[in-house]
Amino acid sequence: MNFRDWAVRAVDAVAEWQAGWGAYESHPSLEIGPDALARGLAELSERLTGNYPFFHPRYAGQMIKPPHPVAVVGYLATMLINPNNHALDGGPPTAVMEREAVDALARMLGFEEHLGHLTSSGTIANLEALFVARETHPGRAIAFSEESHYTHARMGHLLGVPTRSVPADAQGRMDLDALSQLLAGGEVGTVVATLGTTSLGAIDPLDAIVPLAHAYGARIHVDAAYGGFYALLAGAGPDGLDPAPWRAIADCDSVAIDPHKHGLQPYGCGAVLFRDPAVGRFYRHDSPYTYFTSGELHLGEISLECSRAGAAAAALWLTQRLLPLTADGLGAVLAANLRAARDWARRIASSEALTLYQPPQLDIVNCFPTLDRPTMTAIDAASAAMLHAGMSESDPVFLSTLRVTREALERRHASVVKDAASARILRSALMKPESESWVTWLHDRVAGLAARARAGALPSSSS
Repeated sequence: MNFRDWAVRAVDAVAEWQAGWGAYESHPSLEIGPDALARGLAELSERLTGNYPFFHPRYAGQMIKPPHPVAVVGYLATMLINPNNHALDGGPPTAVMEREAVDALARMLGFEEHLGHLTSSGTIANLEALFVARETHPGRAIAFSEESHYTHARMGHLLGVPTRSVPADAQGRMDLDALSQLLAGGEVGTVVATLGTTSLGAIDPLDAIVPLAHAYGARIHVDAAYGGFYALLAGAGPDGLDPAPWRAIADCDSVAIDPHKHGLQPYGCGAVLFRDPAVGRFYRHDSPYTYFTSGELHLGEISLECSRAGAAAAALWLTQRLLPLTADGLGAVLAANLRAARDWARRIASSEALTLYQPPQLDIVNCFPTLDRPTMTAIDAASAAMLHAGMSESDPVFLSTLRVTREALERRHASVVKDAASARILRSALMKPESESWVTWLHDRVAGLAARARAGALPSSSS
């Protein structure tokens, strides 16, 4: 795909539409001279070079990657119009596109009848879901795994709702026995299950959580912000996943998912979906000047956010048209990520230089350097040294670190000397399908750093 050509075509198409409304003069206060613009763009371009190469397979650090060019073209064209999807008045076409795009997400996740909309992030999507949970189960606590995203505790504090942390098992998944004991106490009104933790890529056993939570009258919210699109690979061939947790989504009350992660979208594009459309009553409000063009439901009437970019809806809609939510559409992208993670994990498991923290469940791979005397403090220091050396040397590799507790490490690697409360290990998110062809390079580069760390040949890092 020649991105430049398609971007120009998108801009030209909008210009043609604009011209149909009649000529007018731009106000002189908006004019910027070509020399000033050239200087500004030169400075911007220079500053942007300070970014890490998120687009490149050698970047395997945080959960960041550029959007698909199709999404950029869709966003660019629509941004020139700048519709606001708060109300139909602000963007009738993009409001329809949002509904269609959200309907496609709902079908992927197993929801038939539903209420949902796009948000600016997964954080806001989770906030809205927990807001509704508070309204349906007032005074009752929210329970989530100790490996879940920190946003749930934060949103509980914001909403004034008590929260309870549930221990995780040796694979980073919510422990069912611990959850059962907590539910038996009667104080929990909502269970948050995570399909794809951002630390480990762990998949909570949702198929077992659903009947357990229902037995105690608890609501179930699924945080699928990171892993939700992997529903496309549930039971799909050799690259697939155990379908049971994904199919259990259909029996849950709400789901948060982030198209700006595996949905190939630019920031920010999250989404929240509710199985019961009647929860829209909790959003009820009135605006005296925006809801006037139609008696249909305006998206702003079912969202805590007001202004929302119509461009985000258009970009997601266009991407879904060209990379459909099927196993051989967008699923082919995710399958490559899974193959890359599993391939690297196999290499690490047979390596003398690296130790696999645990087998990957999605596309996140965690490991640490194999040391002659594996103490937590030594692993922490060596991991930090590898991170910084990898980023600063020629032929760089970009990783991230994950801080794990003494207890979590004990469950997986009892031989490590527990001389600290926590330690950093290496974490990689293989979110780009191009990573599949770079696994050999990634492994050799990181194993080489680990061998040097073991030999004491890497400079120490104070951070």
